[in-house]
Formats: sequence, structure tokens, C-alpha cells
Amino acid sequence: MEGQENAVSKGSLWAGWILTVLVSLMMAMGAVMAFLKTPQTVQGLAQFGYSARALPIFGALELLCALLFLIPRTSVLGAILMTAYFGGAVATHIRIGDGMFLIPVIIGIVVWLGIYLREPRLSALVPLRR
Repeated sequence: MEGQENAVSKGSLWAGWILTVLVSLMMAMGAVMAFLKTPQTVQGLAQFGYSARALPIFGALELLCALLFLIPRTSVLGAILMTAYFGGAVATHIRIGDGMFLIPVIIGIVVWLGIYLREPRLSALVPLRR
């Protein structure tokens, strides 16, 4: 990255990686809970109108998103897939009238903030910095 016009500062890089790891750990924890079919996870899924049979699918999606997001070469794809995943979560919360739909919105914002801070090519696409 040295010599690159759009190089990120060390502080931005660290902040981006911290946000990336936090979101990825949260997704991985959700995947583990889905694969273990914990009572809380089964009950939570039922509350949103989903069968426990969907748990392996949710777990696989969460794990795939987290892994893709952590790998630098696939991090943008991981962010896009996480955006889709959290978009589905927002729609699910709104569908049942649950006011907690802002939580997946905030997590989605953190996903993009994390990758924006650590990926210099995104600043060319989203010119927020001068």
C-alpha cells in the first residue's frame, strides 16, 4: 500500500480490522449457536416465523459471510453478502412488527464502516474523505 495515493492510515486500518473482527465473531457465534440448535436460537427463530429446520442454512450463511469478510481478497464480497443477510433480518423484524429492526441496520453500517476504513479502493468509490 505504500506509495499508493489512497493508502489508509495505520489508525484507520486498525479500526477497520477491529470492526471487521467484531462483526465476524458475532456472525461466527450465531453460526455456532445455529449448528448446535440451542433452545434460545430455536425459540428466537420460531418467534420470527421460521422452523428449526432452517438453522443449518442460517448457520452456513453466517459462517460463509464471516469467512469471506475476514479474507482480504474476498472481503468486499463478504460485505455484500452480509448486507443481504442483514437486509433479510430487517425485513423479518418489520414483517412481524418488531421494533428491533434498527439493530441489523446498525450492524450493516458497521460492516461497511469496517471495510471502508481498511480498504483504500473503496474511498475512490465512496469519496467521503478529502
